[in-house]
Amino acid sequence: MKSVIAGLSVLVAATFINPACLFAAENWIVKESPYSVEKTADNLVAVIEKAPPTLMGRIDHAAGAKKAGLELEPTTLIIFGNPKVGTPIIQANRKAAMDLPTKILIWSEGGKTMMGALAPEGLKARYGIEGAEKSFKIMGGALGKLMDAAAK
Repeated sequence: MKSVIAGLSVLVAATFINPACLFAAENWIVKESPYSVEKTADNLVAVIEKAPPTLMGRIDHAAGAKKAGLELEPTTLIIFGNPKVGTPIIQANRKAAMDLPTKILIWSEGGKTMMGALAPEGLKARYGIEGAEKSFKIMGGALGKLMDAAAK
């Protein structure tokens, strides 16, 4: 019993020490950007507006926090989607619509700008989706390309 508790303590400590552990557990794609959160978000929006996905929103969580009298490191959520890609996933399991359209979170952490999104494998596992393989493949490729372009 002591070894189980000790093992769990190490796991919990590692999670708090390294937030990336949480993203790995959730199957996130995480990339670093050399730019500020705002510049990275601007870059991402510009790339999305030239590509097939449709930009659906940009949420500045830090600005929202400031309006509420709170402080938050720069944190921006970009929401975008392509019905030709997302619809087959939602058809396979309607609950997947909770995580679609696709979102990329951009945040400041320890002086670095990070971008992250739920990987297609994470979405598939979260909802136990069978099928829609073509959509998941397209989504994975698009996420990587969009994040890479935002960081260039």
